[in-house]
Amino acid sequence: MQQRTIGHRSVSAVGLGGMPMSIEGRPDEDRAIATIHAALDAGVTFIDTADSYHRDADEIGHNEELVARALRTHGGDTSAVLVATKGGHLRPGDGSWTQNGDPAYLKEAAKASARRLGVDAIGLYQFHRPDPAVPYADSVGALRELLDEGVIEMAGISNANPDQIREANEVLGGRLVSVQNQFSPRFRSSLPELELCAELGIAFLPWSPLGGITFARAGDLDDAYAPFQEIAASRGVSPFRVALAWELALAPVVVPIPGASRPASIQDSAQAADLVLTADEVARLSAAA
Repeated sequence: MQQRTIGHRSVSAVGLGGMPMSIEGRPDEDRAIATIHAALDAGVTFIDTADSYHRDADEIGHNEELVARALRTHGGDTSAVLVATKGGHLRPGDGSWTQNGDPAYLKEAAKASARRLGVDAIGLYQFHRPDPAVPYADSVGALRELLDEGVIEMAGISNANPDQIREANEVLGGRLVSVQNQFSPRFRSSLPELELCAELGIAFLPWSPLGGITFARAGDLDDAYAPFQEIAASRGVSPFRVALAWELALAPVVVPIPGASRPASIQDSAQAADLVLTADEVARLSAAA
């Protein structure tokens, strides 16, 4: 599979987002493990998780533990797999999401995540979402301390705007390696952040990269997004694969992390890494909005 770079690590150009395997509507554990194993077998070497990817209040870190269990039971060499996790977003158990950007909390959350993942140091740790009650520099400062203490190997941020990206990189002394924002054919408001990351050489990790788009039937597809369906038909691949290939074509720093809860889904998504679109196709898809 095509490779891309996050910090000092080489990873598959398409990663796996773990959230659907642990929140509401999640599959049973056997299918979730099979999905992660299918990703690994397809060449995926980047897995994204978070301590808040859980359903009930008493199961913090559900997805982290699931990912760790899948890696242990895979049977193959998983030493090249980079697992990224996040802290600062919480789920009280009533379906809502809250924030806690307190530096002391983030430092303890990272250490708890490392224990659940079974690692001495987390490969990539990201501040999940800004907390309006805490100065952004203070929250990111916790990541700087985690780096300096060796609790994490690399630091990133999520759900950030351009000013926050610049501020985080400054606080981290130029060591910001990733920005994880929502981006998809339907949700393009993070394009300025993507372009800034490309300028700075920071990995841009689109979450929800398929954006909930329904390609199943032509009648479900808004006319504005018809080019994804049409190019997919001409290439003999799924529109989902075309969407991910389009995102990869936007900049060499892009590493989409489609969520999956079935082996077939991630197997199809992984093949987007090797789907090379023409310049005309990219332009046509970029104009579809």
